Amino acid sequence: MATFAQDEPDTSIFNKIRKAELNSSQIPQIAHYLTDVSGARLAGSKGYKHAANWAVSKLKSWGLANARLEEWGDFGKQWDIEDFSITMRAPYVTPLRAYPTPWSAGTKGIQQGVVYLLSPQQYQDSSYLTQHAADLKGKWVLLTGNANKGDAKFKPAAERLADTTLANLKDQYMASRADIEREIKGVALYKKLDGLIEKASALGLIIASRTNADGAVFVQAYTGFRVSDPEGIPQLSMAIEDGQRIKRMISSGQQVEIAVNIKTQTSTADTKGYNVVAEIPGADPKLKAEVVMLGGHLDSWSAATGATDNAAGCVVTMEAVRLLDSLGLKPKRTIRIALWDGEEEGLFGSYGYVKKHFMDSKTFKTTKEQSKLSAYFNLDNGTGKIRGIFTQNNAALQSIFTKWLKPFADLGATTVTNSNTGSTDHISFDWAGIPAFQFIQDPLDYETRTHHSNLDDYDHLQMDDLKQAAIIVASFVYQTSVRSQLLPRKPLKKEVFVFEGL
Repeated sequence: MATFAQDEPDTSIFNKIRKAELNSSQIPQIAHYLTDVSGARLAGSKGYKHAANWAVSKLKSWGLANARLEEWGDFGKQWDIEDFSITMRAPYVTPLRAYPTPWSAGTKGIQQGVVYLLSPQQYQDSSYLTQHAADLKGKWVLLTGNANKGDAKFKPAAERLADTTLANLKDQYMASRADIEREIKGVALYKKLDGLIEKASALGLIIASRTNADGAVFVQAYTGFRVSDPEGIPQLSMAIEDGQRIKRMISSGQQVEIAVNIKTQTSTADTKGYNVVAEIPGADPKLKAEVVMLGGHLDSWSAATGATDNAAGCVVTMEAVRLLDSLGLKPKRTIRIALWDGEEEGLFGSYGYVKKHFMDSKTFKTTKEQSKLSAYFNLDNGTGKIRGIFTQNNAALQSIFTKWLKPFADLGATTVTNSNTGSTDHISFDWAGIPAFQFIQDPLDYETRTHHSNLDDYDHLQMDDLKQAAIIVASFVYQTSVRSQLLPRKPLKKEVFVFEGL
């Protein structure tokens, strides 16, 4: 059959890609500039714009066409940390492990005060906060529960996927519309509670969550970035060990004082968001108007340099297009890379791009561009090697992707599952009826240590795993570009985008 023949992979090209990557990879250098040199890449921040401009410049230097920053829509405030320190001053002096919450207020100089202890139950009780407003005035409010002392301490922090796990993969990271609506209500509640703490004239709020353990402090926020959002009060995330130490001292009658200095720069000079986009033009006169896309999100959180989430995906996809272009492989269709903005706040960059190019979110009418996009391939589950791919319930791709993965069995990539995975940028394309995929990756310590934490730095990248991923991504993208037909599509479902309204 013609379909069968066209989906036999060009192993000679795959081998060229593999040899080039293993002999002359630029992954370490790309990773260095996106992380160490650019710093944290919070959406809208100076670090994000530095990384995005560097990526555009690098893609141009490799010879890619139309490399640019493309506006995707309105984002909000630019927020950058200019100075920060936190120290316990009494009953003795010691540094503490904590990080400012993105988009929260600065302290306007060093603010020293007594710590007021708040349990999760008290924090969620608005009447308690109102009744104790006088007690909160002029104090640092510490919210902490109990430390996790269970079996989790004895589980490995990092792992690779076993064959049995790969054989039985279920849907992962799938957020429903109901989940998102509950999240919106939860955010509104916490904004109200934080407002009561601010009204009481507290110095700020410090959260020492039980997940902030063993050196990892998870720092994120889902509000505060919009122009209409109030600045609120200074907020920080603290290591549970420091929070528990302060809690024990207060419980035993000690008065604890801390001094905090948070200097931030908040600006609304440019409230737009920007994706990085570049292309390798197609070489076939009949097919070059059609497109194959690949990418990952460039933005990160602010406590580290966003290495595994998701400089890793950007590094791999940048390396993939570098390989394809430098080898002069002449794809028939145009290959377009996109590095997304605002993924962490709700897939903003990719969703804005999809609405701009492929489908109207109000009428659900698709564009001519949508009909010419063969597929989008995404990488955003850390630094682990690729072990396979999710078809996103597109069963027609099972046999196709199985053939394409076969040459990489010796690299550990063998699994094609019809299950879904969510919560990253391929979902925007899937919503618009475009074949869109996230690769299956070894988790390593992504969920346990680095995802959204202060440990998400260059030294947590696994370079050999990223090289393996670049080989496979480049090969899949190339094979899609030379296929005689577009990849098979699922029926388009007219439904509200799952993250709409965030």
